[in-house]
Amino acid sequence: MAAQINPSILSADFARLADEAKAVEGADWLHVDVMDNHFVPNLTLGVPVVESLARATDTPLDCHLMIEAPDRWAPQYVEAGASSVTFHVEAAAAPVRLAREIRAKGARASMALRPATPIEPYEDLLPELDMLLIMTVEPGFGGQAFLDIMLPKIRRTRELISKHGLELWLQVDGGVSASTIERCADAGADVFVAGSAVYGASDPAEAVRALRTQAEGATAKASWACGH
Repeated sequence: MAAQINPSILSADFARLADEAKAVEGADWLHVDVMDNHFVPNLTLGVPVVESLARATDTPLDCHLMIEAPDRWAPQYVEAGASSVTFHVEAAAAPVRLAREIRAKGARASMALRPATPIEPYEDLLPELDMLLIMTVEPGFGGQAFLDIMLPKIRRTRELISKHGLELWLQVDGGVSASTIERCADAGADVFVAGSAVYGASDPAEAVRALRTQAEGATAKASWACGH
């Protein structure tokens, strides 16, 4: 699969979200961080803003729920217009049931892991998912430095995906930039969330194109992609 770039509106101007969405129309997805000030120490936006954003852009919305009780709230984000909904396994009471409910409502189901959460205990859940998100910073705030210690975890996750022959996207989120995206791609990621690296650029659309070019170049040389 070709590399996908998902600009994070957490780094955008919240007073101009419709314009900020249009500024990255060449992106594959628009990443929407939902935080409740409980699961993470930050408060962002919720269902009403997602509904408005879905009406304002043709770019599909990738909602990342950093919230408590995602089993209760995640389906509402599909109804609000999200095409992909990510829940944190650390917060989900019944992750398989939740993933199936998200899929049944017509969205892609994704599961996220915080940096300290290992992938191995969740190997049997992978067939229930459309995407897995490896956090490469502690969730809660944008602009953090990339955690290089997550690269082995990305590699192990890619190995598990290959082992089971799954068409599962592997997303990374946190500190993704021109200086880190190639390492992520080489390790096995194929979906990249970039916040300040896109919205902090003078031309966000060009930043998206440049990041995609870097990721695709690294993927073409990566050992995990041989034969794909």
